[in-house]
Amino acid sequence: MNRIFSPNFNYTHKIVKNLIDIASARETILNAYLVPKWEVSLRRDALIRAAHASTAIEGNPLSLEEVSQLARGIKVTATRKAQQEVINYLKVLENIEKYQEQGKITGKTILKLHKDITRETLEAPEHEGRYRELQVYVGNRITGEVIFMPPSPEEVPALMSGFIEWLNSSDSSQLNPVIIAGISHYEFVRIHPFVDGNGRTARALATLILYLREFDIKKFFALDDYYDSDRTAYYNALKSVDQETLDLTDWLGYFTEGVLLSISKAKGKVLQLSLEKHKKEAKGQVALTEKQMKIIEHIISNERITSSEIQKMFKISRQAAHKEILKLIELNLIEQKGTGKAVYYVLKQG
Repeated sequence: MNRIFSPNFNYTHKIVKNLIDIASARETILNAYLVPKWEVSLRRDALIRAAHASTAIEGNPLSLEEVSQLARGIKVTATRKAQQEVINYLKVLENIEKYQEQGKITGKTILKLHKDITRETLEAPEHEGRYRELQVYVGNRITGEVIFMPPSPEEVPALMSGFIEWLNSSDSSQLNPVIIAGISHYEFVRIHPFVDGNGRTARALATLILYLREFDIKKFFALDDYYDSDRTAYYNALKSVDQETLDLTDWLGYFTEGVLLSISKAKGKVLQLSLEKHKKEAKGQVALTEKQMKIIEHIISNERITSSEIQKMFKISRQAAHKEILKLIELNLIEQKGTGKAVYYVLKQG
């Protein structure tokens, strides 16, 4: 009989504060008023960043720009394996909701998740979507240092079964979704159930958990970015867990900090692109054309725009640029500043 997994950790002031701040940022995002086209753009940006970061941590050489090109179906100069890793991860994140059965994560769905993440990228294809039958070790790809030796292959099926049972238990359902995701990320990496692709699968699993626990905030934030920004800190946090006690307190401090940082970045972007609530109530949803969106995005990035900049941006006449400006003024989105030749436009405040 499999022993159900039981996580060991304590709530510190840091973890509790992080969870409170995460909840606050999430509320802001959920209640923000966003033009629908911007929602798509933010989601796409987070997806590309996550695919780039999660594969880069494991040694993939593609740049963020190259990952973005692959996402748009544009060919890049890279090995077939490097491209396939990124394409696989993009597809998995795009369809993360399908890796569950009636709201539960099962052994079958985890095997499917791994198979899709590693499809056509492993030296031995028979390892795709199949628990390992070899002893492996977890190492820092940067320094080559061994972080820890995972359990023997004979123990993997029972450990995964106990972990999955806990994941779907009432004990787990009473915890904050961010804590569940953090615990699962670590336990999955510790068991290391596959020969390769464990890190990417663990990070995708954390994303899936946040989605299933209805924490999923419109898929606007990429947690993988946080790990990739300081890989040594990521490996150190994994290594901080004592293998005798398996006390996850320090790891969860690191994990919740990452969620907070990532969700705060998403909140910043959302607030920049949001329009005040009273405008929504007064006018309903404001649908912008492609040109109008680009003008607004330019103002957000540069705090202002001029008529001549609009002319250059779209290669249009002064009259056509003036028409675009007038439309945005009528929509109560921008206002004029300065006089004469020094006229420029900013986002309307209040």
